[in-house]
Amino acid sequence: MNFKTVQEAFNYYRNQSLAVIEQRAAQIKGTIDTDPNADIVTLNIEIEGLNEAKKNLQEKEKQNNNNNQAAVGGENGTGEQRSFNPITGMNFNQQNKVPTENIFGSTEYRNAFYKTMLGQKLTDIEQRTFNKAMELQETERRADAFNTTTNSAAVLPTQTLNEVIKKARTMGGLIGHVRNFNIPTNISVPIGTPSSKAQWHVEGAAVESEKVSTATVSFKGYEIIKVFSMSAATKKMSIQAFESYITDELTNCVMEAIADALVNGTGEGQGTGLDSGITWDATNSLELTGDYTDFTKALALLKRGYGAGAKFAMSNATLYNKVYSLVDGNKRPIFIADPKNESIGYILGKEVIVDDNLADDTIILGNFQYMGYNMPEGVMIETSRESSFKSGLVDYRAMAIADTKPLVPEAFIKLAPATV
Repeated sequence: MNFKTVQEAFNYYRNQSLAVIEQRAAQIKGTIDTDPNADIVTLNIEIEGLNEAKKNLQEKEKQNNNNNQAAVGGENGTGEQRSFNPITGMNFNQQNKVPTENIFGSTEYRNAFYKTMLGQKLTDIEQRTFNKAMELQETERRADAFNTTTNSAAVLPTQTLNEVIKKARTMGGLIGHVRNFNIPTNISVPIGTPSSKAQWHVEGAAVESEKVSTATVSFKGYEIIKVFSMSAATKKMSIQAFESYITDELTNCVMEAIADALVNGTGEGQGTGLDSGITWDATNSLELTGDYTDFTKALALLKRGYGAGAKFAMSNATLYNKVYSLVDGNKRPIFIADPKNESIGYILGKEVIVDDNLADDTIILGNFQYMGYNMPEGVMIETSRESSFKSGLVDYRAMAIADTKPLVPEAFIKLAPATV
């Protein structure tokens, strides 16, 4: 049945058994999860009615068992006895409380965020949670880093952002091997560098202290913007389907922009990459001649302490044109493919990373834990239905503040053809 109001749904189910109510709730959950054309607004009205009917039924049962407890408990006296709601993922007594901790990671905010993006109706708790989150954005000065957005822009839910980053790390390239930060911009952060080992000590002898050398890095704030349009029919999409689309879209645009900047970023209005962020000279670069000794020389040139986690990065064309067929003095291939693990293979025991953002015939040897990117505020999403009024499209704008930078330049060695 299609109910127009919560009261109408409540009146229909209030005399039904608990088993019937829970069975219908499970059916609605299945419809929401599997049917992209489901009428979400109508189903939300029905589930609210089911919630109220279930509370009413349980309160009656408790009153019959113990009238005194019902009198003391008052309106919320049966709250601890209410069972789990399979639709909202919460206990019934908790569903009207705005989350106070990690609001951007809550189920209520996630639902409110996507319903707002889709133009769907929010429940009372979702609306209050969304309003609270927007207030927190102002309180924490989240909008300062996004001074070109309007007040309707909302922070991507934590669960979705984590999924975007997780997916980006599986798309290959350096982004899966560098460090990810979420620290404020323009603040210097110390980065530890390898230190000398401890010494054997003669009993009673004085020990001189060693001054630990640390590198510092300060990330700036550069904007990454992507605008994509969808049909107004997206209003009928389920939250799960729309979240999946957003995850794919953000991975393909925002995270790919960061992945490219890790290599080619100029530092002018964008992140700084390995190519321009390190001064390449005779101390940290070698000519790529096409002989296996290029790689042994590079490993010898890498400073002690960085070698344990060092890896070779190159484009796919470089791997198969310059490296794949190389053999050492005993005619043994220096590249060993790895069919068992997820890695591509190894060169002289060091893992190979294929990243097509690197120029062909250029190879970077280094410990990529000393390369990083920073996203201090996650991703902001804003929707507009005005700009595409004539075409019937809905525009979505994703914007992130990000920066990339080599953290410790001495952790990298470059192999490239000699310049004329």
